Amino acid sequence: MTLHQLLVRYSAFAAAATAVNLATQRAVLQLGETGAHFTAAMAAGTLAGLVVKYLLDKRWIFFDQQGGLKHQGRTFLLYSVMGVATTAVFWITETLFWLTWGTDAAREAGAILGLVIGYTVKYQLDRQFVFARRSKEAE
Repeated sequence: MTLHQLLVRYSAFAAAATAVNLATQRAVLQLGETGAHFTAAMAAGTLAGLVVKYLLDKRWIFFDQQGGLKHQGRTFLLYSVMGVATTAVFWITETLFWLTWGTDAAREAGAILGLVIGYTVKYQLDRQFVFARRSKEAE
């Protein structure tokens, strides 16, 4: 895969996961707009986006075709761990935008900015630590 193809594909998958994340957040925030609802919305959105992004990245970015519960569990766990720091960037950015401007548009702008930064870092972490064997074979 060329660098251009990788960038287009990875960006499209990041956009899809972001859309799932934000749609999930909106659904949760329909229940209320308290701090607890906001926290629940961010957690639910993050989980939904994580699963979508993992499935897409595993198959179409890193070409990991291995199956089996043990492999899937280990790979998803590593993928999730690599996302902890990047999720913190996303959550902090989204929260700062929400607290600063107090609007849904600002919250979502912060979420998008945080996700762009986070996904950029996460690709490098996933390539080096999660799908390292597959990445080396693709080179």
